[in-house]
Amino acid sequence: MRASRPAVHPVEAPPPAPAAAAQAQAQAEGVAHPRGVRMKDPPGAPGTPAGLGLRLAQAFFAAAALAVMASTNDFPSVSAFSYLVAAAILQCLWSLTLAFIDIYALLVKRSLRNARAVCIFTIGDGITGTLTLGAACASAGITVLIGNDLNICAENHCASFETATAMAFISWFALAPSCILNFWSMASR
Repeated sequence: MRASRPAVHPVEAPPPAPAAAAQAQAQAEGVAHPRGVRMKDPPGAPGTPAGLGLRLAQAFFAAAALAVMASTNDFPSVSAFSYLVAAAILQCLWSLTLAFIDIYALLVKRSLRNARAVCIFTIGDGITGTLTLGAACASAGITVLIGNDLNICAENHCASFETATAMAFISWFALAPSCILNFWSMASR
């Protein structure tokens, strides 16, 4: 039996479309393709605009706590207030350093999801957050002691102490989301 053999003719692939034409076609179809392989970072993570905003808020409120506390002449007489000044200095330096790293990452469009970097950010945020919260709580306790229990606010700068303590708490509240997001990012690896 003689069966006919099918003729095989090679089919040429269409030439690849230029990148701009492919992007225009993808946009026309309603599909957006990213330019590189980059996972979406959660808002507030290092290297994002929200993360930069959190770092700048941390640095601003820590610097405000430092400036208000240093404007009084009798803060060194109380160890809790000296501790607040030291914690605010450390918080301000840490936040400004990470803000510069965030600015660099945003300018060069790089992700800061490196395992070592995230681990360092998490440990640093945990340490500075613990110190800032401890200093703010200690200063709040001394401020309440001076103002309510001893009733010697007329002789002291109670308003300045309360303002500096409030700024330290606000700085910690700005630090908490950064620490949680970094820990979450580190734990999800």
